[in-house]
Amino acid sequence: MPVKQATFVTSSSHHTQCPPPDYPEVAFIGRSNVGKSSLVNMLTNNKKLAKVSGKPGKTQLINHFLIDESWFLVDLPGYGWAKVAKTEKEKWGEMIHDYIMDRENLFNIFVLVDSRLEPQPIDVAFINWLGEKGIPFSLIFTKADKQSKNKTQSSIAHYKRVLKKYWSKLPMSFITSSTTQEGREEVLNYIDEIISTSNS
Repeated sequence: MPVKQATFVTSSSHHTQCPPPDYPEVAFIGRSNVGKSSLVNMLTNNKKLAKVSGKPGKTQLINHFLIDESWFLVDLPGYGWAKVAKTEKEKWGEMIHDYIMDRENLFNIFVLVDSRLEPQPIDVAFINWLGEKGIPFSLIFTKADKQSKNKTQSSIAHYKRVLKKYWSKLPMSFITSSTTQEGREEVLNYIDEIISTSNS
């Protein structure tokens, strides 16, 4: 599914401020510095769409982008070790929680994970929480170009072994690189499949 047009719509500090739920919505979330903004730009083929920063925690609001006037791509604030005040982190947590639980047109959440790292407790806890709440989600392992293919495969296999301690069936997962555009077609086709199924 090629993306022909991606338009920034609005940034919101609360789910009640988000655009009317007129289109199917898929959201992207992950720890700070996981490469979320770069991935959004890669998927939409627009390097200036989402603001990329070397400083973790740049995304602090719920950002809506309208794709081909048919679905919303949502860039959610990152979580983890961004250097912001504790009160700000608490606001982000509440903002993300309320959006995920109450956004009626949310069809899928893509949880981004750095393919180079050991499974992080905060990621595993968030993934398990989504499962407990019955929220549809998928995993995206980012930055695959930063190491050898064997190391990436080994790291992901280890990650899945950890998840199998909690899951009888693992969620759908993808391997991506914003630099080489690896995984772009697979992720976009999956989104197209989700939206098409929901409309049928």
